Amino acid sequence: MSHTVKIKDVHRETHDVRSFITEKPSGYSFIPGQGTQVAINKDGWEDEQRPFTFCSLNDDDYLEFVIKIYSDHDGVTNQLGKVESGDELILDDPWGAIQYKGPGVFLAGGAGVTPFIAIFRDLHQKGKLMGNKLIFSNKTEEDIILYDEFEQMLGDDFTNTLTREEKPTYEHGRIDKEMLQKYVDDFDRHFYLCGPMQFVLDLKTHLENLGAETDEIVFEN
Repeated sequence: MSHTVKIKDVHRETHDVRSFITEKPSGYSFIPGQGTQVAINKDGWEDEQRPFTFCSLNDDDYLEFVIKIYSDHDGVTNQLGKVESGDELILDDPWGAIQYKGPGVFLAGGAGVTPFIAIFRDLHQKGKLMGNKLIFSNKTEEDIILYDEFEQMLGDDFTNTLTREEKPTYEHGRIDKEMLQKYVDDFDRHFYLCGPMQFVLDLKTHLENLGAETDEIVFEN
């Protein structure tokens, strides 16, 4: 079932990431970590759907999406970079496999952090964030999405690594086996992975080699 919603606000998060606040359809319900197919209600774009994650909470009276804008080609996100308050989006019903199963380590690559935003916000609101950790990989410091909010929620359990620049207080390089061993003291726990496909596949292999149970590794197929 499709739902047409009006955009209420567009906010710049980083140099190429925007958050979109929209109306919420009556009775629309989702679980933190889920997303939906989104299209732009403009001529020629109504059938161009792309999957995006809800970053708002189910109890909110609005929906929020945090989306990376790729302006190097004329695709859906490039068009999203041009929409304004008052424009409309077309949403499908919620879906998604990344759901919280218990305290664990969240491993995100770039915009792959978006399914974790609502999970962390929900746990923080309920006072149940303790025992969770986020290791976040980005190309550069300016690419880090919601740095201040993650820092405020997670404190020392928020680790950043940069792959294309070296800066004090940040790790440098991809999340590999050695970095996992440095920041994870127990591999008998839940792991949540989201990012580019190769990022997820590599981390799944590293985690299994370090003793993590395959059934405890949560990711979007």
